[in-house]
Amino acid sequence: MYQRILVPVDDSETSAAAVREATRFACEQHAAIRLIHVIDLAQFAWSANEFLDVPQLQESLRSSGTRLLERYAAGLRESGLAAEQQLLEAWGGNLAQAIVDDAGKWGADLIAMGTHGFGGLTHLLLGSVAEGVMRATPVPVLLVRTPAHAK
Repeated sequence: MYQRILVPVDDSETSAAAVREATRFACEQHAAIRLIHVIDLAQFAWSANEFLDVPQLQESLRSSGTRLLERYAAGLRESGLAAEQQLLEAWGGNLAQAIVDDAGKWGADLIAMGTHGFGGLTHLLLGSVAEGVMRATPVPVLLVRTPAHAK
């Protein structure tokens, strides 16, 4: 039985599907949900382009992440659940480790997250946050794909 479900979210259909699954689990098992969204603030910080306003871009990431979390939390409230929300900031692209660290600090006993399931060159170029989480966490991970992303 899972009592503390961590759900990392982004603005994808696979992430929305993971929230739906986590909602189902939480309703059935009276579990707590924690929504997190991880932003990488370093993605612009090292730019040599003098035309970028790095602090403004970073604040935009924070604002859009906060809105995203609130949108998912509103959907959970409609299902009768109150979810914790947390915007996490990573530096240097290690989003998976930020998720794993937060799961440990919060005491999650399940991580439910979406995955696109890319393979081949796309996986090589983009990597996989879900794969990184699976490799680094002792917590069970529920990976959810949408029918459009199934093979």
